[in-house]
Amino acid sequence: MNSNVGGIDKILRILVGIVLIVLALTGTIGLWRWIGVLPLATGLFNFCPAYKLLGVNTCKVK
Repeated sequence: MNSNVGGIDKILRILVGIVLIVLALTGTIGLWRWIGVLPLATGLFNFCPAYKLLGVNTCKVK
């Protein structure tokens, strides 16, 4: 599994994931509550399956 998420993209995914999970735990958002796990996981693992399908890569090439 090659990394395809990097830089600002990774930071934004982690922040959005945390915010959505916190909103879910406080009861602020309804049905979309656990969707925050997806951006958090893709940010932490540096891999997005959708990016792989679309051929997108935001990591710097080494």
